[in-house]
Amino acid sequence: MARPARPVAVVTGAAKGIGRAIAHHLLDAGWCVVALDLPKARLVQQYRSWARSAATVEGDVADEEIADSAVRTALERFGRLDAVVSNAGVLIRRPIRRLTLDDWRRVIDTNLTATFLLARAAARPLRVSKGSIVTIASTRALMSEPNTETYAASKGGLVALTHALAVSMGPDVRVNCVSPGWIATTEYNKLKRRDHMQHPAGRVGKPQDVVEVVAFLLDREKSGFVTGANFVVDGGMTRKLVYEE
Repeated sequence: MARPARPVAVVTGAAKGIGRAIAHHLLDAGWCVVALDLPKARLVQQYRSWARSAATVEGDVADEEIADSAVRTALERFGRLDAVVSNAGVLIRRPIRRLTLDDWRRVIDTNLTATFLLARAAARPLRVSKGSIVTIASTRALMSEPNTETYAASKGGLVALTHALAVSMGPDVRVNCVSPGWIATTEYNKLKRRDHMQHPAGRVGKPQDVVEVVAFLLDREKSGFVTGANFVVDGGMTRKLVYEE
């Protein structure tokens, strides 16, 4: 198959929220996208209108066969791979005394191990294309709420994995991280004024706020000197000192 001029990305967690917004933005910008999510996510129906530019892979991102399948699909369908956006994630909020080892493993596998599996599977074609990996972590890598040990650990690990991959895969492949704060993916108009005004930026975030940073990081012309970095997109909340009175 002849290599298309259009770049190709694998996007995980592409059925909803931030992942869907990233995938849709790339498709609208002329990319080809391999969208990956769980079988129940109805990916085929969601991406049917982009039949010539989108392919779908259904499965668990923590399964190494699924990671291999996503990369293989990109190469077989579109002839190349230029980017991986590792976005899929899960949160289990539970007091530590009730947190099971299965809970821990599920979150770590989905949020952290899946990125390793995709990076390993995609390393060779990304080196060929001088491509990029963007991981989606969270401000919970930097600060915590109660009962979120698994989530915080997985996202902190993701930030560290990002700079490790950047050093190992450079200079051919750039690897960066985006850590969103409060991003309202549904019913934005139902948020209260106090929700918005607690943010130094004056509002709660939207998926498009993350999309714009991801798009910048995938553009080698604009961000070719940026790798191993973590971009916090949280309306300033991690810089706000709060004491209870």
